[in-house]
Amino acid sequence: MAKRIIDGIEVETGSGNVFADLGLRDAEKLKIKSGLVIEITRAIRKLGLTQEEAGRRMGIPQPKVSAMLRGDFSNLSERKLMDCLNRLGYDIEIKVRPAAEPVGHVTLAVA
Repeated sequence: MAKRIIDGIEVETGSGNVFADLGLRDAEKLKIKSGLVIEITRAIRKLGLTQEEAGRRMGIPQPKVSAMLRGDFSNLSERKLMDCLNRLGYDIEIKVRPAAEPVGHVTLAVA
């Protein structure tokens, strides 16, 4: 991260992954999961579902829906979050291509 001074205030430019900037382990995985949760939240709102209705549709109990919507998704895998989006009427496409660097990265692109 680069630091610079703007109007006498030290500003640090982020990497694009807040989890990595915070030094958290599994930062890429957390970024993907948080992006999926954002899309689930949007879908629930768009469909006008209660937490109970969303839970039934996604196949998870309402307390887990509540926790997820509050940002606690540690007990849900990426696969389960993708399954939740499928059950809310969303398609998921996984695209694999050669990496530009020796080690590849996982990203989430939302249409």
